[in-house]
Amino acid sequence: MSPIPARYLICIALCACTVACLVTAGCSAPSGQPEIGSDLSGDLVVHFIDVGQGDSILVEFRDKTMLIDAGERGMGERVIAYLDERNVERLDVVVATHAHTDHIGGLAGVISAYPVGRFVDAAQPHPTATYENLLALVEDLGIPYTAAERGQTVALDPDLEILILNPGAEPIGEVNQDSVVLKVTCKEISYLFVGDAEKPAEKSMMEAGLDLDADVLKVGHHASRYGTSAEFLSAVSPAISVIQVGAGNDYGHPHEEAVERIEATGSRIYRTDLDGTVIVATDGTALTVAAGGAPAATVTAGPTTAAATAIPTVTPTATTAPSSGVYIADLDLREEWVAVANGDPAAVNLTGWTIADEGTRNTYTFPVFTLDPGAGVTVHSGAGNDTATDLYWGRGSPVWNNDGDLATLADANGTVVSTLGR
Repeated sequence: MSPIPARYLICIALCACTVACLVTAGCSAPSGQPEIGSDLSGDLVVHFIDVGQGDSILVEFRDKTMLIDAGERGMGERVIAYLDERNVERLDVVVATHAHTDHIGGLAGVISAYPVGRFVDAAQPHPTATYENLLALVEDLGIPYTAAERGQTVALDPDLEILILNPGAEPIGEVNQDSVVLKVTCKEISYLFVGDAEKPAEKSMMEAGLDLDADVLKVGHHASRYGTSAEFLSAVSPAISVIQVGAGNDYGHPHEEAVERIEATGSRIYRTDLDGTVIVATDGTALTVAAGGAPAATVTAGPTTAAATAIPTVTPTATTAPSSGVYIADLDLREEWVAVANGDPAAVNLTGWTIADEGTRNTYTFPVFTLDPGAGVTVHSGAGNDTATDLYWGRGSPVWNNDGDLATLADANGTVVSTLGR
């Protein structure tokens, strides 16, 4: 990137679409970084949509649109509502970075709601009903399909370069590491969208000699400790880093060590769990930033997270909203158990309730059982003797797909009250 004057401003706005901010001069940007201002404008506008624990990114370039992922299954409607607010009538490109439900769960609803010009997919085998059904829908709708591979370009507009940096010609063979990674460049400004790629994919891209330098980084895998290495960050040198993550998620994302690595670069960190939807726009030479859910405020210079600027936490809508207060608290695909908790102040009769895997290929039905207030119970796939804290499915073979699965809890009437994807 060409050196640009080092004075810059970052402003967070109450409204993610119309911004009226307080502006204060005197902030110094790292050498060579673009100017970052408070007036949200430019041909390229990128929306990091708050979908809780998942990813969804809308890229708008003039009159063209590209959607990258759509969060969990229950987030499809939220994404559609956001697109409608933006008066989106067509999606020229839709990208599924990889087959995990927190990225593609909402895509079926979205591509059914809008005309889609092209569907770009990581094209890595993943035997879950959500992924298989999505591909079937793409075919049924007659949407042109592209299997992503390093070196390809995505055609959106002649003035916008979109390069596919991952997966390579020889995939790594793990669904996160083979995420579609895109570098989008508008004149002097670049964005890097990493999906859930972690250190193996980062190493592959660096060893391939790819130009990873970018001004805006969508942090990989919700800032897992296993990604965003110091070497990768050095190659990217982002001015702005956006972490798409759900408040209070069970994974502990973002991991502290990953955040510390990002902070050490001097990059500005925005988080959807703290800031809501984050919008980063550019005219090709400078960047402007807005984040929803907070009063207008000026952020001073220096490596600090959005949390440190006294922005109130924005709690995203849950994937499901169980009126009973009973929910799936955790799911271990390898150890084969599901943890169910009762957040109600009263006991809940779970007799006849069910737990099902993705596609309801396997269903467990609760025996006569009452879950006390504030208590939890773990349902194991294998055999054992039921107790007040542990129940046993009695299966002789595994239930949960180790590469990714979705647990669904339904009450005795068949009403879904909680879901959790891994």
